[in-house]
Order: sequence, then C-alpha cells, then structure tokens
Amino acid sequence: MSTLSAASVETPVGAQEMEKKPLKPCCACPETKKVRDACIIEKGEEKCSELIEAHKDCMRQLGFKI
Repeated sequence: MSTLSAASVETPVGAQEMEKKPLKPCCACPETKKVRDACIIEKGEEKCSELIEAHKDCMRQLGFKI
C-alpha cells in the first residue's frame, strides 16, 4: 500500500508544478484572439474595436496588465 500512497502523493505535486508555469500572452484567450485577428485582417483595426476590447478584457481576467 505504501507504493500506492507515494504515487498518489506525487501526482498532485506534478499537477501543481504544471499550474505554476506562467501562461504566455500568446497562448491566452485563443477564442477571442482568433476572432479578433480575423476581423482585423478582413476589415481593418478601426472596425474591430469591440473584438479588440473583448480580447483585452479576457487577458485582464487572466492577470495580464494591458
């Protein structure tokens, strides 16, 4: 049983280490980023202000200072 206990203790530690890695801005909010980028390419930045702001809001919610 000690083998199982040791394995179960190590698993959460490994999961915590993964959570400690900071999220890179390029990988944050892929849903809003994709829509924003497509809009900018198709229509130009001036016409996509709502999508740009939605992406900024998403980034702020994840702790990025924008």
